[in-house]
Amino acid sequence: MDLKILQETPPWDWPRDAGKMFQEILIDHQAKETDRVVAAELAGDLTVINDELANALTAIIRCPDEPEQLRATAAIALGPVLEQAETDGFEDPDDVMPITQRTFRNIQDWLQKLHFDNSIPKEVRRRILEASVRAPEVWHQNAIRAAYSSGDKEWILTAMFSMRWIRGFDEQILEGLKSGDAEIQCEAIQAAGNWELDAAWSHILALVRDPATPKSLLLPAIGAVASIRPAEAQSLLVDLADSDDEEIAEAVDEAIAMAEAVSDEEGDEEVGSE
Repeated sequence: MDLKILQETPPWDWPRDAGKMFQEILIDHQAKETDRVVAAELAGDLTVINDELANALTAIIRCPDEPEQLRATAAIALGPVLEQAETDGFEDPDDVMPITQRTFRNIQDWLQKLHFDNSIPKEVRRRILEASVRAPEVWHQNAIRAAYSSGDKEWILTAMFSMRWIRGFDEQILEGLKSGDAEIQCEAIQAAGNWELDAAWSHILALVRDPATPKSLLLPAIGAVASIRPAEAQSLLVDLADSDDEEIAEAVDEAIAMAEAVSDEEGDEEVGSE
C-alpha cells in the first residue's frame, strides 16, 4: 500500500505495518522529499506513533540539513501525542501510552531548545511552538508573548493559536477578536471558547447572528457559544440548525450536544453538593 492510498484511508483501517513503513521512509534520505513529508504527517497519528517514530521525527526537526517543509511537518506531527501525554500522564502503569515518559521529556526539551534557536527557519520554529504548547510548560508564556509582540503576522497567528492551550492571555484574545485578519480572528474565537471567556460573548454572539459572517468564522463561533454560555446555546443556535449548509448544521448539532452535556454535568454537581 503506497502513501497516497494511506492518505485517503482512515487510520483505523491502515495495515499493521503502516508505522514501520513511515519509519523507513522518514530515515531514508534517498526517498523523495514529498514522500518524506507525507510520511511525517501520517506518522503523527495516534494509531501508529511510538518511541521510534517520535524519535525519528525529533531527529528530523533537529537536523539543519533536512528540508524546511519536512522539519516543520515533523514538528507539528508531534502535537497530538504530546497532548495525549499531557492529558493522560504517566502515573498509572496500567495506561498504555504511545510513547514513554523519557521520550516525551526528550521531545519537549529539544523543542524548547530549538524554538529559541534563531538560526532555525521561522516556519520550523512556529510549528515547534504550535506543537509543544499542547503539553504546556513554563517557557511557553514568554515564547507566546514574544511571538505576539513581534509585529510579524505569521508569528501573531502562531501566538493566537497557542493561546488556545496556554492560560493568561485573555486581553490578547479579546484584541484578536477585533483583528482585521480573518485567520487571527478565527484562532481568537477558538481560544475564547476554550477558556469560556465571557468577555468575548458579545463579539461571538454578533458573529453568530450576522448572516454576512463568513463560514470560516461562523463555525468556530458556533462552538464558542456552546462553551461560553451553554445554557443559552440551544435557543441561540436553533435557527442555524436547519441550515442548508451541511457543515453549519452539523456544527450546530455538535455544539448543542456539547452544551447539553455541560449543563447535565453542572446539574449533577449541584445535586451532589446538596
